[in-house]
Amino acid sequence: MTLKDILNTNDRYAASSGMSLTEVSEGVAKAEMTVEERHLNGGGVCQGGALFTLADLAIAAVMNSHGQLTFGIQNSISYLQSAQKGDRLVAIAKERFNHPKIPYCDVEIRNQDGNLIAIGNGQGYRKKDAITFDALQ
Repeated sequence: MTLKDILNTNDRYAASSGMSLTEVSEGVAKAEMTVEERHLNGGGVCQGGALFTLADLAIAAVMNSHGQLTFGIQNSISYLQSAQKGDRLVAIAKERFNHPKIPYCDVEIRNQDGNLIAIGNGQGYRKKDAITFDALQ
């Protein structure tokens, strides 16, 4: 099983929210979703929590791409503009510092037109446990 398959299956919250990893390589990952009615907040635009979860899924793939079980310990996100119902969103996370214990990533979320919706970052904590997979994708 690939890391992409493991996370797409085992991250039940992201999967049940219509999000999936579409690309995973060492140090880079892409997660995607289409904004649906269920993702809208009271103002009629995509809920910030949905954007945060999409970013977090991409970050998780990057941090675990080295084969060591890694959990997020700090993430932040800045919302730059709203995403609308029907928008296809892509989060691309890139590793900036592959520390053996505390890795760091940046993430961008863009819509189908390439407009920047949100930017963020994340830090993880690498455990001694391995995460076993046959390939990244």
